[in-house]
Amino acid sequence: MSKAFSSEVGAGSREENASKRKSEYDVAVVGGGLLGSAIAWGLGRLGKKVAVLDEGDITKRASRANFALVWVQSKGLGMPAYTVWTVQASQAWGRLASELKQQTGLDVCLQQNGGFHLTLGEDEFSQRTELVKRMHNQAGAADYKMEMLPASEVKKALPLIGPEVSGGSYCPLDGHVNSLRTFRAFHTGFRAFGIDYFPERPVSAISKSGGEFRLTTPKGELRAARIVLAAGNANQTLAPMVGLYAPMGPTRGQIVVTERTMPFLPHPLTTIRQTDEGTVMIGDSKEDELDDRALKHSISAVMTDRAQRMFPHLSRLNVVRSWAGIRVMPRDGFPVYDQSETHPGAFVACCHSGVTLASNHAFEIARMVAQGALEPELVGAFSASRFGRAGAANDSGY
Repeated sequence: MSKAFSSEVGAGSREENASKRKSEYDVAVVGGGLLGSAIAWGLGRLGKKVAVLDEGDITKRASRANFALVWVQSKGLGMPAYTVWTVQASQAWGRLASELKQQTGLDVCLQQNGGFHLTLGEDEFSQRTELVKRMHNQAGAADYKMEMLPASEVKKALPLIGPEVSGGSYCPLDGHVNSLRTFRAFHTGFRAFGIDYFPERPVSAISKSGGEFRLTTPKGELRAARIVLAAGNANQTLAPMVGLYAPMGPTRGQIVVTERTMPFLPHPLTTIRQTDEGTVMIGDSKEDELDDRALKHSISAVMTDRAQRMFPHLSRLNVVRSWAGIRVMPRDGFPVYDQSETHPGAFVACCHSGVTLASNHAFEIARMVAQGALEPELVGAFSASRFGRAGAANDSGY
């Protein structure tokens, strides 16, 4: 058994050992999904000694329900700072893909030549046009060049669209990746950086003593100088242990995947994308519930119907698999990044867009954690304090 998880050492011995040597790890990252993996990889890249504590593949990962988009358009209405953060992530994704391939040999298949959100009928086109105007009119928002295009212009880029398509919005910064390969690349990178990955170690308690954090797991205790809570919906329970607040509102989504077909979709859509393997992914559902044990075929029917109306030839394809998954969603939809005042060295990271923001997590959040503090601009924009103290005090959890 690793000394990091030796549960046979008495409390007195722990205190004595702690006074004689440094913490076993510079940083412990709680959560081994895409969010935690990106941060851990970034910390390892900076030479930090890192441990990743994960529930393992048996957990209901949000990664199972992601759509693998690197997506900018439509994000940030109501929070201009989020448009800036998202554009920054999009622009850094090429660098992340390049570094992962150089280190691991794995190509995450980043395609970033712009994406569309298609509309069916004139009413949808008008509604989308109004949304684009509202996004552009936000003071302090990034200029991500989202524009509305009529069907005639969309057809030049997507020649197989159906007659019901009235047009849509286009953003040149949008794209998509192979998210499973990205996840694998991060974990392959762990080994190269000497990061210790501990699956089946969910954290049940966190305390701070002698200037270090002690994390309790079913297989013993781990000690670290700093910790990052990146455990998705579980952050809501873990954050209060170190004086933080992570208000989550998890949602359920469904995805449908077709058999492989000819290349026809050179640009990803909000709801449809063709993977590098040739399959077609369809998914745009959102339900406020936590039971993902069964599919709701009525929802899949609506998603596939819209997909066929956008691209009629999809009606000839067979569905090869479909599933439901629980996603991570901060209560207002925007990320939460915070550091603890009562437990210095404790950080929390919560977000819905784990794929899009992976580059920021690997390069920016990891850098700030390594330095010991989040930058004031980040905390000012994304702190959970925006929910108010009353929300933290009355939060009942999920």
